[in-house]
Amino acid sequence: MQLSIERIYGSEVQADSYRILIDRLWPRGISKEKAQLDQWAKEIAPSTELRKWFNHDPEKFDEFKQRYLAEINENPAIADFLKLLEETLVTKDVVLLYGAKDQQDNQATVLLAFLQTKLDGAFFK
Repeated sequence: MQLSIERIYGSEVQADSYRILIDRLWPRGISKEKAQLDQWAKEIAPSTELRKWFNHDPEKFDEFKQRYLAEINENPAIADFLKLLEETLVTKDVVLLYGAKDQQDNQATVLLAFLQTKLDGAFFK
């Protein structure tokens, strides 16, 4: 099975996938019914302070990445999140959903790269 990231806006629901929102804030204009989430993992999202500091400024992305990775490494919720992913990926694809407009420089790309170092690379696309 595979682990991937997608923007929640326009994301098509795959029949046999496990969908996890990885933003701290609920995305504007998306109803809970439309999102069709299996989980909202806001505890692994960047802190409110970091999110506000970054403000999706591409010039700050390198520093944001370093700060977010430091937060991830100190976050006790990551261990449970990794366990959930390992168990779920045995039977289903997992899609990590985010709301940022920038599809390259956002927290989902940082989190996915982190997860690639922790999980078997065969899970990624």
